[in-house]
Amino acid sequence: MTKIVAVIGRSGSGKTSTIEHLISNLSREGFSVGTIKHVHELDFTIDTKGKDTWRYGKAGAKAIAIIAPTEVDIIMKKSYSQISLDDIINKLRGEGLDVIFLEGFHSLIAKRGDVSKIVVAKGEEDLGGIMKGTAPPILAITGTVAKLKPRLSGCEVPIIDMYSEGDKLVQLVKDYILG
Repeated sequence: MTKIVAVIGRSGSGKTSTIEHLISNLSREGFSVGTIKHVHELDFTIDTKGKDTWRYGKAGAKAIAIIAPTEVDIIMKKSYSQISLDDIINKLRGEGLDVIFLEGFHSLIAKRGDVSKIVVAKGEEDLGGIMKGTAPPILAITGTVAKLKPRLSGCEVPIIDMYSEGDKLVQLVKDYILG
């Protein structure tokens, strides 16, 4: 069964670096990893202006598949209101992944008990704001806030400094995947 881990935190907190570290280490150990990233920009496209696939979309294609020797991409011209996060998760689950990391989506998953979370925060105030609206399970807290570990000693969630204890975060996620 594919495990889902949401990495949540404010912009610039280190979410992408945390996920990158986890992907790199888990992949090296043979785990199959996927990601889903939330993008806030309304005019975002992964396509390249002027390329054939971009032209197909401009002409009205609702789905465009690109097949190359080492990559297959599917661009779906849908707004977020037309497809749910769970629909996308289920599409990736079909790929036989061990774990899917979600980046962002805090407002959608914060209260969900079926999604495990890693909270990334810069400081104590930042952490408090995120934790206040976030339901368990929370696997770990990381980010620069981890340097305040002595002041956060009453916290029941593991506080892991990804830069000096990154192996502990990887092990924690491995245990979760295998558990």
